[in-house]
Amino acid sequence: MFIGPHELPNRLFVAPMAGVTDRPFRQLCKQLGAGYAVSEMVTSRKDLWNSLKTSRRANHEGETAPISVQIAGTDAAMMAEAAAYNIDRGAQIIDINMGCPAKKVCNKWAGSALMQDEPLALEIVQAVVAAAAPHGVPVTLKMRTGWSQENKNAVRIARAAESAGVAMLTVHGRTREQGYKGQAEYDTIAAVKAAVKVPVVANGDITSPEKAQAVLAYTGADAIMIGRAAQGRPWIFGDIAHYLATGEHRAAPLTQQVKQWLLHHLDDHYKLYGEFAGVRTARKHIGWAVRALPGGEDFRARMNTLETCATQVQAVADFFDALSVAHDRLPLVDTALEDDEAAQDAREAACTAN
Repeated sequence: MFIGPHELPNRLFVAPMAGVTDRPFRQLCKQLGAGYAVSEMVTSRKDLWNSLKTSRRANHEGETAPISVQIAGTDAAMMAEAAAYNIDRGAQIIDINMGCPAKKVCNKWAGSALMQDEPLALEIVQAVVAAAAPHGVPVTLKMRTGWSQENKNAVRIARAAESAGVAMLTVHGRTREQGYKGQAEYDTIAAVKAAVKVPVVANGDITSPEKAQAVLAYTGADAIMIGRAAQGRPWIFGDIAHYLATGEHRAAPLTQQVKQWLLHHLDDHYKLYGEFAGVRTARKHIGWAVRALPGGEDFRARMNTLETCATQVQAVADFFDALSVAHDRLPLVDTALEDDEAAQDAREAACTAN
């Protein structure tokens, strides 16, 4: 599969998630089988580009190609400038955010709120494509099925975006009104795929190899994008790739191997964020990794009291060492997606994109 000139190793993508898909997490997912990963969204507000949060999001040191950066905003000229800014800092693909449902984003008419204003949405796409074209950088678009159940306009926006030069479209199978509630639907994604010639990516509730195969077959999509199901389980991409190739499940990863993956991820994470912020932002990644494992909830409560990288690393190592005594391979866990109030609050906070 190609995005513009970039050939991808497979059709299993990591969804952009504010506060989650930073460079260390993207690298880990790629290492464990993802063919492509999109950054956290970067604001189009120039006055925030020098903020610590945005500078970290624009840091691509050592990242494997292609480097894709998602930008968010409501002004076409500002979005074009944001595209050029990120291209100068290493972006090889620019993705336009028309999918984020967070109130802090939508109240400013960014993210999925743009789907309510089709002329503005098209103006933004045209401006970003024009800014990226001289650099040979393709532009992609991620959106939802529409603003609400009564206003599903993904097909119209897809056709307009393709005409404006977008190289790939990703559709999350929910409306903005749904947020992350209810079930994703795939009829709209299939309709978008039938309406355009550019690659289409299906996103939403893909939590297992069987579901990935079913969604690809039902929608005809060229690729799938996985978000929440990769939190704490980034090897899901390798699991899916193996299943699609063989029709069989591969064995669960060795518990000691999972420990090494997580410790390596933590090392990269601390290097990006530093000790104070690194310890605190790593808690969610550790929590996702252990939440459904035996003793995981008690461990997560204890781990959240630790204040240094060294004590956090030691605690993680000790937890998995103890787990491996009884479980050579990681125990099967419930992969149902959680979306509790705390998780929603965290997503809202991260989606400020400052």
